[in-house]
Amino acid sequence: MQSYHDTEWGAPLHDDRALFEFLCLEGAQAGLSWRTVLQKRENYRRAFHHFDIARVAAMKDRELEKLLLDPGLIRNRLKITAARDNAKVALEVIDEFGSLDAYLWSFVNGKSIQNRWRSKGDVPASTPVSDTMSKTLKKRGFRFVGTTICYAFMQATGMVNDHVTECFRFKACGGKP
Repeated sequence: MQSYHDTEWGAPLHDDRALFEFLCLEGAQAGLSWRTVLQKRENYRRAFHHFDIARVAAMKDRELEKLLLDPGLIRNRLKITAARDNAKVALEVIDEFGSLDAYLWSFVNGKSIQNRWRSKGDVPASTPVSDTMSKTLKKRGFRFVGTTICYAFMQATGMVNDHVTECFRFKACGGKP
């Protein structure tokens, strides 16, 4: 967890494959701890073709059924099938907007929201922006994208800088002293 925080969490991410990975992993995390998902991350990468969006979208039902037997994954049928279904919608978004990056970052006008929290307790679980993102993604057909999941996704991918001001990563992720 420390390494993930110190090297990844909150850094602005603009790669479609990596954004799709986080969208899938945040959805898999619903109702569980992030630690659980992070420990299974490599298994998810293997199972879902390193989150190659087109390959995930092309996965057949029988492939997904086999994944339900894999103890290295969270064996929830709805979450497993959501990855494929979300990949199909992501391809539609890419066709329409040119990239998943352009679409997802449009919710924050293309730049990170820089918060200035003093303690972890100040950080919200959702915001009006994550509410809008959630409603819009659901309308397009994405699944496992509730407002709390969307906010966690925004935090993880650097759309919002929620490192507390005393954290060494605050400045590294764009925060101003």
